[in-house]
Amino acid sequence: MNGMRSIWSSFLAVFQKEFLHIRRDRATMITALTIPMFQLILFGFIDQTVQNVPTVVVDQDQTRQSRELLDQLRATRTFKITKLTTDPHVAREEITAGRARVGVVIPPDYHDKRVQGSGAKILVLIDGSDSTVSAQALAAINGLVATQNLAAVTKNASANAVLAPPISAQPIVLFNPDGRTANYIIPGLVAILLQIVATLLTAVAVVRERERGTLEQLLVTPINPLGLMLGKLAPYLFIGLFEMAAILTAMRFGFGVPIRGNLFFLFGMAIVYLFALLSMGLFISTRAATQAQAQQMAQFLILPSIFLSGYIFPSAGLPIVLWAIGRVLPATHMVEIMRGVVLRDAGPMELLPNVLSLMAMSIVLVWASVRRFKKVTL
Repeated sequence: MNGMRSIWSSFLAVFQKEFLHIRRDRATMITALTIPMFQLILFGFIDQTVQNVPTVVVDQDQTRQSRELLDQLRATRTFKITKLTTDPHVAREEITAGRARVGVVIPPDYHDKRVQGSGAKILVLIDGSDSTVSAQALAAINGLVATQNLAAVTKNASANAVLAPPISAQPIVLFNPDGRTANYIIPGLVAILLQIVATLLTAVAVVRERERGTLEQLLVTPINPLGLMLGKLAPYLFIGLFEMAAILTAMRFGFGVPIRGNLFFLFGMAIVYLFALLSMGLFISTRAATQAQAQQMAQFLILPSIFLSGYIFPSAGLPIVLWAIGRVLPATHMVEIMRGVVLRDAGPMELLPNVLSLMAMSIVLVWASVRRFKKVTL
């Protein structure tokens, strides 16, 4: 009996002690409660059915029949016509730049062949660098064509003649015609892996010095705070660049993913991206009290970058609020830059919105981390 009382009293004492520790550690409580809710909201609201895919239409016919086809494309809710032109070269340029995912080319004889019943054909260019979007876009185009043909067959059912299909689509999948998953996943994975390593490493940089008692020793020396911060970031920058080179080498020779774009441009954007991540990690480090707390805060920022950057879920399937959150994350723009350069041979001008956004984020995050670091060192 005394043994049971001893066990029970020990249990209560330790239980109360641990509960007090958990209640005082607000960072742990916030992480434990918010991450499951975040994932629940995310997976609950994300619609895997891709809608409003940016589409450029090349209308070389410009007749009532071609305008009806445009209305039918809009009615599918899969396509959102963002540009209407008569130049077929514009379609590929828009897709290469990432401003459009689908290009529909209506030939100049579309109306005549529809009227003659000889079978009109449209050309459909699909960006294969996003396998989820390309598959659903292809299915939507085939469904639209099948619906048109079925309606024509039903209308002419009384005629005892074999008529050519009134419309047919010739799809061409660009950049990843085989639909290889590695070609789609690995370029985006590079951006995510860089964020995990860079953010976690720098998140404990300052708090580690504080726990060891060496931060005060550094502050009493005649070291400029900005120079101290940059000195802490520089080693991790080289580590990040080395890691990126290793991943790209494995991607190219291990997984057979072709690199079609300019490597100098790619590494230049990697430097900008790493500065943003390292500054974010340093900002976390100045706010955290312990290394464990810093790592938890870093992981809390990594999860949205994985789920909202377009790496796993297509941006077209995100609710507007989550889409807007994703646009202010550096990983979103780096994922698009990686896929654009590696798969589509896109350059700085084609990816200019992503380049400018990433540079702006890097400047803001460096400024915020420097300001916070100066407050800590005062």
